[in-house]
Amino acid sequence: MCVGPLKKICHWGPLSALATIKIITLMTIHCSRQWWPPQDSVPAAASFLLFFTLSGLTLFHFISAIFEGPGYLALKWMPEKASDMQYLQYCIVCQGYKAPRSHHCRKCDRCVMKMDHHCPWINTCVGHYNHGHFTAFLASAVGGCCVACVILISWVATVLSLRPLPFPPPTVYTLILVVFSIGLSIGVVLAVGMLLYFQILAIVRNRTEIEDWILEKSRYRRDDTDAKYVHPYSKGWRFNISQVLTWDCTPVGDGITWPVIDGCDQYTLTREQLAQKLEKQKRARKYRIIKAASGSKFPIGHGFGVFFHPLCTDEPRIKLDIDDIVIVTRWKKYWLFGEKERKEGEETKSKRIRGWLPRPCAVEIIEKSVWFR
Repeated sequence: MCVGPLKKICHWGPLSALATIKIITLMTIHCSRQWWPPQDSVPAAASFLLFFTLSGLTLFHFISAIFEGPGYLALKWMPEKASDMQYLQYCIVCQGYKAPRSHHCRKCDRCVMKMDHHCPWINTCVGHYNHGHFTAFLASAVGGCCVACVILISWVATVLSLRPLPFPPPTVYTLILVVFSIGLSIGVVLAVGMLLYFQILAIVRNRTEIEDWILEKSRYRRDDTDAKYVHPYSKGWRFNISQVLTWDCTPVGDGITWPVIDGCDQYTLTREQLAQKLEKQKRARKYRIIKAASGSKFPIGHGFGVFFHPLCTDEPRIKLDIDDIVIVTRWKKYWLFGEKERKEGEETKSKRIRGWLPRPCAVEIIEKSVWFR
């Protein structure tokens, strides 16, 4: 059983990423030394050194992003001024208030400073303290895989050509590994390159993935007569970049207090969040469970519609028993999202049970109005 720091690595995400880095690195170095030995020319030595540097940076920033961590808000955290509590959301799990830009991660089970998203590849969140390392990891991985693609494809082209090889003929297993490494490299360039693009966009705008969603909801929430919500943290692309991408990837600030634009304050974002939460509570509906839900992502027994329309989200599916009450806040054709209502006698400080459930499992509770003549 993994304990201590090893627990962060002993997860399918980091282990898969490390295996990918190792395979691509070893095969690229092997092919580079055969196809274009570094000692033969300056360009060959430069290409080898470039790839080796990018590979080393990829591994360094990957490990740093994991062990540096996103930065967690202290348990039972409270603002310095008691009067500021009215502008903040309270976290039942951490028994404290959520600082501006902080959000509770159900997988880390802590409130994370400037949370962007939970990344399974590093087995932790991307947040205030590791955002720079995570972005540098993505950039060096994409750059290294681009160089690897050139070297590996050139090696394969040399092997498949009819000309005499300048190195011993490779075995079938080596050829298969090289082709596999090419596929991995191209996959990394495409998939990780897309993620890198969104991360750079987030840094330039100084908006996390969660804050993008808050901004999107604010546009639907407000009508033309209301004042527009203005994101308070974007002070120009140069300033925004300097807050995250420093030489040593150490972020600026303490993760609690943030520079804001004129006309905004520290609680501009949190007030909008509270307003959205209040509207969410107003449109919530109570449902009673009439058929037990297993909590499976591909449930059987609730109809073909549910089974063949799985949700494209990592949000949890919850297990429910008959007669449980769920407060539903989101609706899809075949699924409902809600929070299980606590029964009498249950701890109010216990962990909230919320997630998706198949729609056929529940019926809405229609509260009857009493009319008097």
